[in-house]
Amino acid sequence: MDGLALKLVLTPTLIGAVSMAGRRWGPGVSGWLVGFPLTSGPVAFFLALDQGVSFAAGAAVGSMTGAAAQAAFCVLYGRLARRRHWAMALLAGSLAFAAATVPLQLLSLTLVPLLMLVMATLVVAIFIMPRDSGGPRPAPPPPWDIPARLVVTTAIVLLLTGLARALGPSLTGLLATFPLYGAILAGFAHHLDGPGPAIRVLRGLLLGLFAFAGFFFVLALLIERTGIAQAFAAAISTALVLQAGALWVMRRDSRA
Repeated sequence: MDGLALKLVLTPTLIGAVSMAGRRWGPGVSGWLVGFPLTSGPVAFFLALDQGVSFAAGAAVGSMTGAAAQAAFCVLYGRLARRRHWAMALLAGSLAFAAATVPLQLLSLTLVPLLMLVMATLVVAIFIMPRDSGGPRPAPPPPWDIPARLVVTTAIVLLLTGLARALGPSLTGLLATFPLYGAILAGFAHHLDGPGPAIRVLRGLLLGLFAFAGFFFVLALLIERTGIAQAFAAAISTALVLQAGALWVMRRDSRA
């Protein structure tokens, strides 16, 4: 199977599976699930195939850094969710993400200090993110919801991998981290069910970003040393362990 066929099969399969799981277990879990690098992970894989492991390693550093920009998106959207229309909160969060990418792209830290900075940013974001103690069960989503997610995500993967050489590894990695599915889930939840479910989506996403950052840290560390298969296997294993820890924290908070 060639690279294009993989992009057309793997990406929608991953997004479709996590979307169905999110429908079953609620907005917080759906946000936690999309914290996993379901869009940027396939982008990194195809970059490694198309552009080589050195390019993929540079993009992985950019993607890891982008977790901090995603935290800015979550915090600003969450802080505005109860006071502004969902479209305004979504726009503000997107602008916060864009503004955060500028200084993040200019950072020249080595890999370990950069990871520590990203993790510290996520911890601070969780503490200042508003809480929501519950709310009504979300309304059934429209029938076109999941097909639209599949089409949009596949299109973004194709676009980013197609423009990667022109954008360069760092900017490609950062742009691949825009929380597209978190934005879609939060925006739809906010529009249909109010700010509470949207906040739960975003808190779940913040918890999932620890696994996101860990995935790309391991990938950047190993892909040039061990090759694509071993590096992705180690990165996925790391992300799964961190996701399990994040799920434990989310359930503890829910009980509290």
